[in-house]
Amino acid sequence: MTQSLAEMLSAVDVVDLTQPLSEDTPVLKLPPPFANTPGLTRHEISRYDDRGPAWAWDWLEIGEHVGTHFDAPIHWVSGKDGEDVASVPPQRLVGPAVVIDKSAEAAQDPDYVLTVDDLRAFEAEHGPLPDGGWLLLRTGWDARAHDQAAFLNADETGPHTPGFDAECARHLATETGLAGVGVETVGTDAGAAHSFDPPFPVHHFVLGAGRYGLTQLANLERLPPTGAVLIVAPLKLVGGTGSPARVLALVPRTAAADPG
Repeated sequence: MTQSLAEMLSAVDVVDLTQPLSEDTPVLKLPPPFANTPGLTRHEISRYDDRGPAWAWDWLEIGEHVGTHFDAPIHWVSGKDGEDVASVPPQRLVGPAVVIDKSAEAAQDPDYVLTVDDLRAFEAEHGPLPDGGWLLLRTGWDARAHDQAAFLNADETGPHTPGFDAECARHLATETGLAGVGVETVGTDAGAAHSFDPPFPVHHFVLGAGRYGLTQLANLERLPPTGAVLIVAPLKLVGGTGSPARVLALVPRTAAADPG
């Protein structure tokens, strides 16, 4: 007998991979002379008062790349002729997720970067990276998301956060069929990526290849290495280079990661 949708959904856990979005959400800080994005500011329109007696609403001031958010190809110069957020096909926003856990390494070295050798070791154990899927890098960095200073982890030499090395970024963009990559940090590139060749290689290669990025994810420890399905829901923003997004994972109960 064919399983009903209700029966299928009862066999999975829905895991929210989205950080709460508020005025306190950590925001990327670029050094001079570069312009910076604003965080979230709410402006009240009415609040059950003379301006609107039965309703409450606000208008929002926020950058496209704030909080848990989606990077479209046009966010980077290498992808400037590619898709904006509204042009992304919906089937590209749903796909299998693989999770590579490097939280222990990142705890020892905040500048840890994933390498092609790490990818090959993962594939040797779990199989090839899935076409149309998403590679999610777990580093434990979501535990810092309540504190801007700890989350950005910057000193006089710049930010120190984990990510991917340049060759790994190139490999993901040109040697796999992934739809995109996701991270727990403020951006898809490592904190020291300004000094890589090329600078910011995930942005350069991945977005340049028409793939996508996700940042500031949470709860990756609740996902298994393989077997989850990722659902990414950015605003359908015409001309958008990115958008805050709600990101969910469907995890079969028999495959759910040990929450610890």
